[in-house]
Formats: sequence, structure tokens, C-alpha cells
Amino acid sequence: MLTVVLYRPEIPPNTGNIGRLTLGTGTRLRIVGKPNFKLDEESAVKRAGLDYWHKVQPVCHANWTDYLKTPCNNRYLLTKFADYPYHRVNYQKNDHLIFGGETRGVPDSVKNTPEIIPICLPMKQQIRAYNLANSVAAVLFEALRQISPDWFSRTPYSTNPEESNLI
Repeated sequence: MLTVVLYRPEIPPNTGNIGRLTLGTGTRLRIVGKPNFKLDEESAVKRAGLDYWHKVQPVCHANWTDYLKTPCNNRYLLTKFADYPYHRVNYQKNDHLIFGGETRGVPDSVKNTPEIIPICLPMKQQIRAYNLANSVAAVLFEALRQISPDWFSRTPYSTNPEESNLI
């Protein structure tokens, strides 16, 4: 299953929006390290995730070493320091899309993990970074477009049971 991985997220509404995005796309959310906020239903995460947060059920990993035990095809790290654009990647169903915390990104120990493949979103130099939730959406939808192009012909109220497992 295509998976979004957040490394020590810092802003609850971003995590809530990303949780809702993964739920709506049938992808998985993993959180590595301790976020700067609680992931319970009373937090701002729930406000951004609306009444869906209890369905998201993110998989939490205590640290990077624990997360690396999770099998996958490829681990793509979105970073503004990469030279390879996200839309040139050939995504596969069991890939992991990794995103760092909003103000800190990821430490060198994560960047230097041998199986990490750094990718980037095109960006002019006038800004430091894009919003995390927007970045996740851009990369996730490109991966979904490649992996399951038929998924994009669905409507939000599709009743065809065969369309529920396209990813």
C-alpha cells in the first residue's frame, strides 16, 4: 500500500489534513518520532481531520530505526535539497513518501540512510518551503496517478464496489 510518512510533524492542522487525505485516498499514514502535539481526538489534529480522525489510525513509530523495519519498495524523501523532481519518479504500490517536520525537516541521519531516494517539488528561491499538507497532496496524487490511473475516473459517491480497491 502506498504510504505517507511524517517525520516528527510539528503543526497539528497539517497532520490532520494529511490524515484526511490518506483516508480519502485509501493510503496509509505513518508517523515517526514524537510529534509536537497529541494525536488524540481532543487535539487540533481532530479539528483539521474533522470527524474522520478516528478512522485514520496512523501507525506510529518511536524512532527512525523502528520505522526502517517496515518493509516497502522504495523510500522517497521529499526535500528542497534534492535535484530529482517528484514527477519523474516511477512510483510503485508499496512505496513510502517521507516528509520532514515543518520547520526542521529531517536530520542528517535520516537523509543519509542508504535506501533513501531524495526527490523535490519545483520551487523558486523566493520561499523557504511549501506547506507540508500541500506538498504531501502534490506528491501523493502524482504517485496515485501513476499507480492507478483508473482511480481518477471515480467520483466521491461511486457505488461500484470494484473501484474501492484500485490502489
